[in-house]
Amino acid sequence: MGDRDNQRAADTFSFGPFCLIAAERLLKKADEPVQLGGRALDILITLIDRAGDVVSREELISRVWPDVTVEEANLRVHIANLRKALGDGRDGARYITNVPGRGYCFVAPVQRWAQGGVSSAAMVRPVRTQTLPARLERMIGRDETIKTVVAEVASRRFVSIVGPGGVGKTTVALAVAHAMASDFGDAVCFVDLSALHDGALVVTAVASLVGCISQTQDSLPRLSAFLADKRILLVLDSCEHVMESVALMTEHLFREGAFVHIMATTREALRVEGENIHMLQPLDSPRSEVGLTVVEALASPAVQLFMDRAAAGGYRHDLSDEEAPVVAGICRKLDGIPLAIEVVASRAGAYGVSGLAQLINDRLILHWRGRRSHPRHQTLQVTLDWSYNLLSEPEQAIFTTLSVFVGTFTLEMAQAVIGEPDVLEVANVIASLVEKSLISVFQAGDASSYRLLDTTRAYASFKLARREEENAIARRHALYFAERLAPIRSNILQDRNLSSYSRHVGDIRAALEWSFSTSGDASVGVALGAEAAPLFLGLSMLSECRFWCQKTIRALGEEDRGTKLELALQLSLAISSIYVHGNSEEVGTALEHGLTLADSSGDSEYQLHLLAGLNLFRTRLADFGGALAAAERYVAVAKKIGRPREIVAAEWMLGASYHLLGNQASAQHSYKIGFERAAAAGIRQMHSYGYDHQVRALIGDARTLWLRGFPDQAARRAHQGIEVAERQNHPVSLCICLLYAIPVFLWRGDQLIAEDLIERLIACAGKHSLAPYHAGGLGLRGELMLAKGKTMLGVEALRTALSTLQDERQYILSFAFSRALAEGLARSGQPAEATTIIDALVADATHDSGTFELPNVLRVQAEVLLAAAVANWPAAETSLIGSLDCAREQSALGWELRSAIALCRLWVDRGRVDEARRLLVDVYERFTEGFGTADLSEAERQLRALGVRPPLC
Repeated sequence: MGDRDNQRAADTFSFGPFCLIAAERLLKKADEPVQLGGRALDILITLIDRAGDVVSREELISRVWPDVTVEEANLRVHIANLRKALGDGRDGARYITNVPGRGYCFVAPVQRWAQGGVSSAAMVRPVRTQTLPARLERMIGRDETIKTVVAEVASRRFVSIVGPGGVGKTTVALAVAHAMASDFGDAVCFVDLSALHDGALVVTAVASLVGCISQTQDSLPRLSAFLADKRILLVLDSCEHVMESVALMTEHLFREGAFVHIMATTREALRVEGENIHMLQPLDSPRSEVGLTVVEALASPAVQLFMDRAAAGGYRHDLSDEEAPVVAGICRKLDGIPLAIEVVASRAGAYGVSGLAQLINDRLILHWRGRRSHPRHQTLQVTLDWSYNLLSEPEQAIFTTLSVFVGTFTLEMAQAVIGEPDVLEVANVIASLVEKSLISVFQAGDASSYRLLDTTRAYASFKLARREEENAIARRHALYFAERLAPIRSNILQDRNLSSYSRHVGDIRAALEWSFSTSGDASVGVALGAEAAPLFLGLSMLSECRFWCQKTIRALGEEDRGTKLELALQLSLAISSIYVHGNSEEVGTALEHGLTLADSSGDSEYQLHLLAGLNLFRTRLADFGGALAAAERYVAVAKKIGRPREIVAAEWMLGASYHLLGNQASAQHSYKIGFERAAAAGIRQMHSYGYDHQVRALIGDARTLWLRGFPDQAARRAHQGIEVAERQNHPVSLCICLLYAIPVFLWRGDQLIAEDLIERLIACAGKHSLAPYHAGGLGLRGELMLAKGKTMLGVEALRTALSTLQDERQYILSFAFSRALAEGLARSGQPAEATTIIDALVADATHDSGTFELPNVLRVQAEVLLAAAVANWPAAETSLIGSLDCAREQSALGWELRSAIALCRLWVDRGRVDEARRLLVDVYERFTEGFGTADLSEAERQLRALGVRPPLC
């Protein structure tokens, strides 16, 4: 046994109502022995000898079970028995605490007497104080934080709670102090330092509150000596403005007072020996507002606090599913700062939730009063004034300048807008602002980025305006991003990764808003707008792209008209408009004007992209002849350039045009050549005009394969296209892919697959405001309802979709959905309207250059005729024979089978069984796959009914 063990064995310890005589291994309570097992007594002696320190589980096991291997569960059992014997936890008594991940700590005040009854120098004397303010009756979202800080204070003795103003440092500190009061025998001293203006008074303030009163001037050595043998928790609130004095005092007290525990609240760490920093984080807000429900929103502490404070302020409504995303957005905008949430939520009764959401960007909220009684927390402005006034002039200047950044910024970005030539000076000031909790820092690998919280940014912006430097800073900010984005425009026609730019979209938008404002500079706006348009386009921010293209084009000077700058803007305008604004005259005008500029300048790169746009534009207008003409012009320019990528794109564009025009054999051939050349050249992604040519080709090939009579190959190709589109994370390409891939699965009869893809299309298009694709999803949902036999629901969905698509001039989609609507109306007993619709479609299809839909439209015309009257069977027969002839002319075996099934059924009803049998056998025998799909299964059923065993089954 070592010297310390011998000394401990001879000591007597006193705590609470207990007395432990170590030498006699006797524990007494009020002179009555306490029954305690030997192992539990060993544990108690070990913990009490190290009172105030954390003793690890390993050390306890080695002391209590020397030379014996035991499980940790044995230790837990004896600890539990020991706590029970001491009455730990009853009537507020606290003796032994578990520090998660570390061990156990004896936390009650202890007195020790050496052998002979003389009190040792290490005796702990409790100090009773009455300085602890009341804790909040209701505190939200901080339970785990309080537990963590309690454990940290108990085990480490010195903890600084650090965070920005209004984050709740004092609230948490008070809750921790109240939770630990019984551990210290109520020897908890709360010192509010915010009222002190002179750091020299810090020691005096603490000394007076702990009872260290002297006729002579208070001094740190005297205070240290007074507390040296006392177990006490000092809570020092608001240290940042007297930091040097607090740092000196706390370091001394921690070193000299073995039983002194310190908890400080500060906006900047004290950075002294013994200090453990606990960064107090804002309250969690919902990560996403999209589709957020009330239940999901109220799981967030920030939303809980908002609704609690709103109710206290007179708001008498429960949170609804409609308002849940709005409240979540407010909390996210306020960065989860409790004071900011309390201040804003208290006005919900006056403005309503939607009204608050509109006011949230207004500096007015800085002046709104909260419920806090502390002068520093009455308004957000007062809270931030407290921090701002502690800054030096260079710090204030840089702090206000950084308010120009909407999102995160790097040191290089800060340098650009500050204009300070001394890089090291700027870096030092930013580091100081981080330490003072005015700037948040984010680390990604070796790179650091920074951000002002939104409320802090609003305050700094207000201060910047007072300094009359707003426009100069905003100009440097806009010019920086114009330079930064230049590489995007210079490579507008090339595939590129824009992820590194995406996080700066908020800043780019703000710079554009300033540039085109009355106090801005339109020439800077033109430069920035031309650079930003390809970025918005590449990120699928199509409405944004269209808006700023229009602004920038209107602001062009005469010197910029007819230049490559205008050409790039016209291209971006056309691309964004076709997806957001439908096939409007605006799109056609932009394309034709752009092509004129490109042709006159001989710019083949822009010619290709504008011709790709014209091909898509004509396709969506269902002008398939015009689309083919644009594709053929594209082929000529591509061959002239001679690059593999453009030659591959040309084949794929021809394939799409042939497919839609109704020449499926040529379409299949062009797709095949394109894929072979792409594989040989190693070409995969090929973005142009806002979509990926490869994805469009894969889906077009899938549709062509089904029409040619290869339903299984078609499904595999469609799945391949969807997988490629999903990997790219490009909403426009994904929507195009789904919109045109889903019919393949509907044609095959794969209803479950189709249903899943339809809902994904509707969700994606809705999220990214792609109205034509959203309407397309609704139309496909209507077709699925018809296939399921839910005719009325299908008709309703198709009517809704057609209303939007016709407004958007999406004729390629409205044609197909009108055919489906006629089919649904015929089945639901509305043949007159069905006849009007289908006759108009037949007239359009036969009058124009052609469409792959014509065989199917003629088949539906026959169905409508029969629904109107059985006597119409001769006309219906004529339509079906015309459908068969047209399908054979198009090499569309898929349409041919559908029409053969319908004509077979009609002939059987008319007693022409042999003709029906020969027709269906002839078509069926030409298939080599897909015998489990809907149409082939129906053909097999009809053949068996006609006494024919299908030869390929």
